[in-house]
Amino acid sequence: MDLSCFSPEQLMVRESINKICSAFPDEYWAERDRTEEYPHELHAALSKDGWIGIALPESLGGAGLGISEATMMLQTIAQSGAGLAGAQSIHANVYATQPVAKFASEKQKKRMLPRLIAGEWRTCFGVTEPNTGLETLKLRTVAVKDGDSYRVSGQKMQAPR
Repeated sequence: MDLSCFSPEQLMVRESINKICSAFPDEYWAERDRTEEYPHELHAALSKDGWIGIALPESLGGAGLGISEATMMLQTIAQSGAGLAGAQSIHANVYATQPVAKFASEKQKKRMLPRLIAGEWRTCFGVTEPNTGLETLKLRTVAVKDGDSYRVSGQKMQAPR
């Protein structure tokens, strides 16, 4: 792979994540696949070193890097032997925190983001609905402004851990 197009920060991410992922050999990932278990140990290792907050601003407890660096992290995890399952296991914890950082109240940010970055909490996508599956353009859940808040109505099939 030609690495000349990457920034020094992206290369640092790649090197650091490779080091973490080296603790998770192919056998680890084969066992996760066989048992369909979440890779708690990978999530803990990434949380321990602050990687879950890679794309969050430093002012909110994150690393202050960007989405490109977060993408480099996920690509490196996948390439390490974890495959898509390994990258998928943490992607929401990296990307789904962005709306919280941008739109949440200060109180919500202070309550949620430190716990998410530390790995105490996890994020999830509330996407699956009856009759739509993952086809996001067919989702029917809506949020309607109701005074100073929103009223959400719809159905969800599951919120996987």
